[in-house]
Amino acid sequence: MITIYHNNSCQKSRQGVAYLRSLDIEFEIIDYTNTLFTKNELVEVLSKLNYKPIDLIRKKEKIWIENFKGKTLSDDEIIQAMLQNPKLIERPIIVYENKAVVARPTEKIADLF
Repeated sequence: MITIYHNNSCQKSRQGVAYLRSLDIEFEIIDYTNTLFTKNELVEVLSKLNYKPIDLIRKKEKIWIENFKGKTLSDDEIIQAMLQNPKLIERPIIVYENKAVVARPTEKIADLF
């Protein structure tokens, strides 16, 4: 099953959903602003992306700039920041089996198949 971690207020995220729909395949949509990640889920997604926590941060977000930019943070502290502030998480994230991509641009979704 394919899962898209989605934020409906994000144009790129909506484009990811539209792309998956165009493939005429089944997938699950998780709006992670309403259904928050658990720490274990976020760590698992990071592993499938092969990312360090800092790689998944939206560094231009106001929350990041005002509260975290320039600070030396551990991976766990960055994960906690994402769990407490889901807007900090890059989107959309598409997961398929043991792989995942941040679909920016949308065409990166094809890398999963």
